Amino acid sequence: MMNRPIRLAIVGGNRGASFINALYSLTDRIQLTATCDLNEWVLKFWKEKFPDIRTYRDFHEMLKDPSIDAVFLLSPMHLHARQSIDALKAGKHVLSEVIAAQSLEEAWELVETVEQTGLKYMMSENYCFSRSNLTIKHMADQGMFGEITYLEGGYIHDLRHLIHHPDGSLTWRGQLHQQYNGVNYPTHSVGPLAQWIHLNKPGGDRLESVSAFVSESRSLQHYFSEYFGKDHPAARSGFWRQGDSAVAVLRTMKGVLIQLRVDWTSVRPHNKTHYVLQGTEGAYITGRHPQEDDLIWLQHRSPKNAEDGSAMWEPLRNYQPQYDHPTWKQWGEYAAGTKHGGGDFLVLEEFISAIHEDRTPSVDVYDAVTWSSVFALSMESVQAGGKAIPFPDFKAKVGT
Repeated sequence: MMNRPIRLAIVGGNRGASFINALYSLTDRIQLTATCDLNEWVLKFWKEKFPDIRTYRDFHEMLKDPSIDAVFLLSPMHLHARQSIDALKAGKHVLSEVIAAQSLEEAWELVETVEQTGLKYMMSENYCFSRSNLTIKHMADQGMFGEITYLEGGYIHDLRHLIHHPDGSLTWRGQLHQQYNGVNYPTHSVGPLAQWIHLNKPGGDRLESVSAFVSESRSLQHYFSEYFGKDHPAARSGFWRQGDSAVAVLRTMKGVLIQLRVDWTSVRPHNKTHYVLQGTEGAYITGRHPQEDDLIWLQHRSPKNAEDGSAMWEPLRNYQPQYDHPTWKQWGEYAAGTKHGGGDFLVLEEFISAIHEDRTPSVDVYDAVTWSSVFALSMESVQAGGKAIPFPDFKAKVGT
């Protein structure tokens, strides 16, 4: 058990700025010790906010700092696995942004490293910690939906402006769309669903297979043609491998069907938090946009239509705060002021608590690599015309 504040380093300070309010709220348990970024202006920003921290431009040089207990990786996605492995081998606990790994080889190495070092590793899947997703988890844990048979998750968010730099060159997100074709950002969609049915947990379920399909690629070609001219390479046919919308159908060992959709380049208002739950005794569906309520129906609780006695949806808020998750009841006052529905506070709180209490984080390395492996497996499925691809069992002994 560690009682003193955890000495934390932030890696990738631009994205890390979203967590400043959470860091301020946890100052009694987190001592921000260092930050690492390639951009001097980002380092200057953090130094102004936290004058006592040390700044680094070299990640591996930072890992040599013995005063750092843990690192929070907010770097570009393709760096997460290698940086996590290197940090663990340097004796640091790791909280990593999504996704955890882009290849199965990286995923297995990450699992092996966590098992060998015995250090804490958590993936910062903040959508698992929004108030509504926690409420549904709490209600599902109590069996209020009966047996869950079908789930749906979607991340539909127009992020075309983050695909490129001002000069039209590609960011890491742009390179991702150019080089891969599948469900390229799966964990926001699958993470909360996985927790509702206890994937990878004792007595829970395990993912069996994934079949994936991708639409034609049109949006980014049109976008670059409009903003950078038809002669820009990205405005030409064949430049982008990734289709606009990617859909995957997952099946669990217990027969639960899970449908995922990821689309962050199509033109439309966002729907970043699309979730559906169907059980034998109830159902849940999120609002399609911020002006709509999240809706719930429970067979033996929800009111019926007065005219014909038919079933009626009711707002999820009718069950809050009574069925708020204990985590939200404890920390909601602080979480509500942070982004992603409070998730940006709660992922940090959970990570720090896991270290202090010497326990496994609620989103552990097996969750991280399983949810993230949808990326690699969906690419394989798309390439094979939608063939069902089996999931590895990352809890099986490494190397067997």
